[in-house]
Parts: sequence; structure tokens; C-alpha cells
Amino acid sequence: MVKKALITGITGQDGSYLAEFLLFKGYEVHGIIRRASTFNTPRIEHIYVDRHKLKARLLLHYGDMADSGQLSNIISNIRPDEIYNLGAQSHVRVSFDIPEYTGNITALGTARVLEAIRRLGKDNIKLYQASSSEMFGISKPPQNENTPFIPRSPYACAKVYAHWMARNYRDGYGLFISNGILFNHESPRRGETFVTRKITRAVASVIAKKQSELYLGNLDAKRDWGFAPEYAEATWIILQQDKPGDFVLGTGKQFSVKDFLKEAFSYVSLDWRKYVKIDRHYLRPTEVGSLVADASKAKKELGWQPKVQLRNLVRIMVDADMRAIGLKPVGEGDKVLKKIFPKRWWRAD
Repeated sequence: MVKKALITGITGQDGSYLAEFLLFKGYEVHGIIRRASTFNTPRIEHIYVDRHKLKARLLLHYGDMADSGQLSNIISNIRPDEIYNLGAQSHVRVSFDIPEYTGNITALGTARVLEAIRRLGKDNIKLYQASSSEMFGISKPPQNENTPFIPRSPYACAKVYAHWMARNYRDGYGLFISNGILFNHESPRRGETFVTRKITRAVASVIAKKQSELYLGNLDAKRDWGFAPEYAEATWIILQQDKPGDFVLGTGKQFSVKDFLKEAFSYVSLDWRKYVKIDRHYLRPTEVGSLVADASKAKKELGWQPKVQLRNLVRIMVDADMRAIGLKPVGEGDKVLKKIFPKRWWRAD
């Protein structure tokens, strides 16, 4: 029998890669999208087939993480084997501006999904809950599954709530629920307002003479940056285990925003200092200074270890953004993809 998977947040970076991977694995994939007056599905258009065609295995349903009734209806009607709960208001800086909305979607949205599964009574549904390294906040690095959470943003607080609700439903009702605590993971599909993609798009725009200044916030923040397709595959691996659990995923390497800037601009022989300006609007009221993963459990139990480190990640993203703006890419990022992933399952953007 063909397995069914349901993805909330399917139109986001992670959701699009995961949908692509699950289709590659032969799944029937269902995704929840919000109704809008304009199309918001560019990341999955290359894998979408009109549902009227017999071979369509990607099916989209209108819904919202704030609508418990519709979430319950979708889950009940589809009766998926696996649910990947990726839907959230996921921009950390924006969460300070809209804390109530962030809590409603990111925290309570997860509770609504959990309740829908519990009430359905289908104990063989496996749920993956997308947790976040932001939950660790100012805990001493490196961080692993036993590191205490000290969240420093409304987004992180909401994710902590969702994480612990998932664990409580797992322990209290015996449901198969696993948390993936993912450290930063980027790609050409990363949202354009996130700092990494903002930087790589700016590099391409500067070369094309369409931009001369790049406004950023804290350049000293240190993060553990990986390549999103590798993390999408890992989320699937987590749900294929015999028992549910919590897993930290990351590269174990730490770099600052300034390091990312240097790599991106030097890749095209530019000095980032000539273009970058600081705008205090982008600073967070409470900052997270240092995040780096101790993913030894994932390596031991899942056999998962990421292949792409920062330098190659930056090159992949800059090449993609140069191509997107109509420029010929430098090409080193494309070479990396061909060398490390000769038979990749996702479309190179």
C-alpha cells in the first residue's frame, strides 16, 4: 500500500523539500495551504500535478493552523500514516512584533494538531514536530537533547510550548511523536527576509547593479548553518525509527553572521564592508548569541551526518541567486552539488 503523509507548512522551505523527498520515496503527499488572493506556492510548483490527473500524488487542502475544526477534518479525511508539523510563524525577529499571532500559530497550532490525532484514535499515525534550536536561547553551547531551554523570543517560547506538548502527548497517550530540534538550515528556497538569503540575494543584486546597500542587524550572532535538503531527509529518517524520540540536528560547526557575509561577498571578489550598513530595527530586544549543535545522538541512532558546511552552502546559495536574477553564476556551488550529491532527489534551484 502507498503510504500517505500530511505536511503542514508545505509551501515553506522545509515543507517543499520534504514533499519532494516523500514523492521520490513513493508517498502520496498531502499539504495544508492557506487561502490567499495570490498564489503562494512557488516552491512546490515544479512537483505539483493537477489533481484531476490520475498520477497526481501531491494534493493540497485549504486550512489554517488557527482553525482546529478544519485541521481535524483534514486529518480525519486523509488518515495519513505520517504527519510532519512544520507550519509556524517562523521569523524570529518578526515574532517580537506579532507575539500573539506567533503563539496562536506556532504554539497552539501544534496543540490543535495533537488533539486532532488523539481524538481520531488512530494510534498508528506518526507525528514529526518541528522544534527549533532557538529554544535553547542563552544556554551554554554546544547544545544537545539534554540542554535546558532558555528561550529569548516569542517564537522560541512558542516552540518550547509546542515541543513540550508533543512530549506530553507522547507520554500521556502513547502516541508516536518525535521532535526534531533543527539548528539553522538554509538553501536557495530560504525566505527572502531571513538573513542568509538576504545576504546572498544582495550579492547577486550588487553584481547586477540593482542594489548598493545591504541593511542588517547583529553581525556577531553565531549560528550552526547546514543545508536544508539534508535536514528534510533527516526528518523522514526520524519517523522511520522503531521508537519515537527527540533528536538534535546540526553540523557541529559555528559561524557568525559576519563570517557568512565574508564568504558570500568574497566568493564574487567583493568586500562586504563597502555595502553593509547596520539598522537597529533588525536588532532583537533579547538576543541569542551562540548556538551550535551536539548532534552525536542523531549520528549514532539515525546514522545521519550532514555533508555541506558553511563555505559550500554559501556558494550554492549565491550561485542560485545569481542565476535567478539573470546572471551567469560563478559555478563553484553547482560543482559542489554535483560532487556531493550526484543523484540528488531535489531540483536544484
